[in-house]
Amino acid sequence: MLRSSLLLGTVLACAPTASFAQTTAQTLSREQAASAFGARERVLDASISPDGTRIALVSPGPEQSTVVQVLDLATNVATPVNFADGKPMTLGGCGWASDKRLLCTLYGVANYNGPLLGYQRLIALDADGKNVRSLSATERNQQYIQQSDGYVIDWRDGTSSKVLLARNYVPTKTRLNSIGSLAQGLGVDLLDTNTGKVEHVESADSTVSTYLSDGTGAVRIMGNDPSLKLNFESKGKRAFFYRRPGSKQWEPFSTYDSSTDEGLYPIAVDGKANVAYALKKLDGREALYRVALDGSMKTEVAFAHPKVDVSGIVRVGRQGRIVGAQYTLDRTETHFFDAEYADLAAKLARALPRTPLIRIVDSSADERKHLVFAASDTDPGRFFFFDQDKRQLFQIADERPQLADVAISEQKSIVYPAADGTQVPGYLTLPVGVPAKNLPAIVLPHGGPAARDEWGFDWLAQFFVNRGYAVLQPNYRGSSGYGEGWFQENGFRSWKVAIGDVNDAGRWLVKQGIADPARLAIVGWSYGGYAALQSNVLAPDLFKAVVAIAPVTDLEMLRSEQTGFVNTRLLQDYIGEGPQLQEGSPTRFAAAFKAPVLLFHGDKDINVRVDEARAMERALKRAGKPVELVVYPDVAHQLADSAVRIDMLSRADAFLERTLKK
Repeated sequence: MLRSSLLLGTVLACAPTASFAQTTAQTLSREQAASAFGARERVLDASISPDGTRIALVSPGPEQSTVVQVLDLATNVATPVNFADGKPMTLGGCGWASDKRLLCTLYGVANYNGPLLGYQRLIALDADGKNVRSLSATERNQQYIQQSDGYVIDWRDGTSSKVLLARNYVPTKTRLNSIGSLAQGLGVDLLDTNTGKVEHVESADSTVSTYLSDGTGAVRIMGNDPSLKLNFESKGKRAFFYRRPGSKQWEPFSTYDSSTDEGLYPIAVDGKANVAYALKKLDGREALYRVALDGSMKTEVAFAHPKVDVSGIVRVGRQGRIVGAQYTLDRTETHFFDAEYADLAAKLARALPRTPLIRIVDSSADERKHLVFAASDTDPGRFFFFDQDKRQLFQIADERPQLADVAISEQKSIVYPAADGTQVPGYLTLPVGVPAKNLPAIVLPHGGPAARDEWGFDWLAQFFVNRGYAVLQPNYRGSSGYGEGWFQENGFRSWKVAIGDVNDAGRWLVKQGIADPARLAIVGWSYGGYAALQSNVLAPDLFKAVVAIAPVTDLEMLRSEQTGFVNTRLLQDYIGEGPQLQEGSPTRFAAAFKAPVLLFHGDKDINVRVDEARAMERALKRAGKPVELVVYPDVAHQLADSAVRIDMLSRADAFLERTLKK
């Protein structure tokens, strides 16, 4: 890893780092472009040690493998300390329990005598890779599968190797020479990552779904779902309770109904300020509230935006202190509560003017040394180490160095009219140096559907732009972030509105003269793949080619995939029921398709089962329609394998060129 140093003045004034958009354009072949854009980003996760001297970086290896490296900031030497081969587990991220001890999370997908299930495990290791210890609490005689080893709710101050862990307990069976354990449900343990020993802090409870710590090692909020006690199936109604400082007594905090999204939903506790932060609707949009935990329950609006939802909070340091609220208009922005961090953010913005998407990823225990990420629409992003006392900023890693000599196109915010006159926001990206006239074009709807696109680098969109396509990414109605009026009933229950907006994006490109109507395609992933397919049911003459990656293809199949979980009823209600399940399923209307279809799917996908893509392929073949399905073995929903993504991009580009006669 190359580290460059920038000495910063009192306002962090400095010569900016190079911009991807300023580099000399390089003409790439299909294979070169697929390789450059399809390779996974170099840093999947990063964290800084409590003393601020080392950084743990999780990076991709060959295929689905992952490696943990520890970068010594004094010597600028990165040392690999652990490796997961992806068969079946990959490393998701690592955090610092202390200056010498890491706790890492691994994820996998396996077949447990039935459907595929995702599972998560924890390991701990020294910063030099020694003394690796599994922290799993799984036992052979458990009554059912323990999918998760738990998650850290408080990293504490880093002076010891102990962390506060929320863990789901599974009862064990009584055997001839042992008595089984009845412990069941979510509890909290103080876990020693050196020895694996635990001190039980909160007893396991099958009705508890949430615990929040206050950053000082105390559990302050508990979420309870009484319906789990009766039949292990949630009805979505939760009661939250809180504790005053130093107390063990639970007091009522709020109630929340996920089926209606009504009520106060706590998301964080600031122990020093003795307040909780919670989300609640205000004028149809998510607002952030601050609630006193001193017994008064004094509640005030911490931040609300008149146009969009609050999308999250900004937490800093090992105590997770809350310093701001985030929201997204065109790009994610922060409203700071803390003047010091507002000033720090302003200084970093002046130091890195060409990468305005700046966030503090992690901080040392004293909050004086920071790991910073900065990116833009034309820069995939870089990681920096910032020493606040020395006023020094060091670049430590590029996300996609292979794109350094490739011209990346600017992404522009636009609005276009839907058929009913509604102005739909989106992002338009055009090829570099080409007149925006009569181009081959792609509408690229996002997945979710409870998600949204935002301004910034998008490897999938930029690949197609590099190959000469204009790309429009619509935030159709059914997208989240714009309030309940825009969300409608979500993109499944309100699919006609959502897909109508997607189709109107294509019509707008043609009307503006940007797209050649004979070379207009649609590409989507997950729900975006569903939108790509269902668009051909509503408007079969509009798009001339369809690429659907890991798509939903049949709403009844999707409903059936949700069975057997504690939130089955909630998930199925989200999808809906009745005639709209058939009306909204492209598998049922294959005869309407006029455009050729290319499908991609991983056979370890637990978000959308590969059977849906196979059903779409069968339906189209029965209807005599051109279709091709590419199934990638042992790959999950995100196709998190560079070789697979490269192959997918290359095949998609060849298909579009052949179909559209570009």
